[in-house]
Amino acid sequence: MLRAMDSAVSGLRAHQNKLDVIGHNIANVNTVGYKSQSYTFKDTMYQSANASTNGTASSGGVNAAQYGYGSLMGTISIDMAASTPTYVGGFSATIDGNGFFVTKATKTEKVSTTGIAGTDVNNIKKADFDYTRVGQFKVDSNGYIVDGNGNFVYGYQNTAANDPANKPTTKQMVALRIPQTVSSAAGTYPTYADDADPTHALECSSIKINKAGNIEATLTYEEGGEKKSGVFTIGTVAIVTFQNQEGLTKDGSNYYKASESDNTGTCSADIPGANRASLMPGYLEASNVDMAVEFSEMIMAERGFQANSKIITVSDEILSDLINMKR
Repeated sequence: MLRAMDSAVSGLRAHQNKLDVIGHNIANVNTVGYKSQSYTFKDTMYQSANASTNGTASSGGVNAAQYGYGSLMGTISIDMAASTPTYVGGFSATIDGNGFFVTKATKTEKVSTTGIAGTDVNNIKKADFDYTRVGQFKVDSNGYIVDGNGNFVYGYQNTAANDPANKPTTKQMVALRIPQTVSSAAGTYPTYADDADPTHALECSSIKINKAGNIEATLTYEEGGEKKSGVFTIGTVAIVTFQNQEGLTKDGSNYYKASESDNTGTCSADIPGANRASLMPGYLEASNVDMAVEFSEMIMAERGFQANSKIITVSDEILSDLINMKR
């Protein structure tokens, strides 16, 4: 009877874990950018009463006879399928395909990228970035482009060295920001301030992002003693893709983490539309939780939990009968 009770206890734990995953999915049904998780079971260790033996000329073969000890968690996988984009307007964008925006809570050094269509994998993973599908951007008090949680948004400053038309051999991915000075004579390339002084960015009256990831801002500046206003492209957000995006680790607040030792494989960073997905300006990606699936899975998990609890009840009654036989 103890073997049956042990199996039932493992079944209760496994089904409780499944209910935890389902509950988390349902709780995030309206969380933008959330990717649902699915839970599977696996059977656990066995005790062999009879081993499997080969047949001979004088005797037939015998199959193994084994007792199982219940179930365990098999996998908890992430469904990375894109969900329905929801229009919210403003300085927002969603990725129309695979990929993640690159953010970080603290500003890091420039990350070198090799070639227009690729990057050094180790440079990205060593930088300890936070990756997100939620492109809800704003400008902070120092002129940096940040996301809804205040993390710096990374991309490529709009400089001649990063211009795809020039086919640079090296690009620098940095925390994007409003420049301190611009010049109308510089054309589309603003002059950026020294990173050692992150204050005193130019006044920005409006800002937007297009499907190519270019951030265009209306800036007020002085030139020749006159106060002028003009539209400048200050940079382009970066999109990072992974060979195995399901290998990313969830880190809360719509962020994912990657490391050199994880199962994400090769990754690369580039601008939207350059061998990767473009953006949908003004949209945010909704949660991909399917409530019909979650409720049906919840019913099945609840029934499994009840069945395992019934095994414990029956085992307890049989043990009680055995004890009462002595009286």
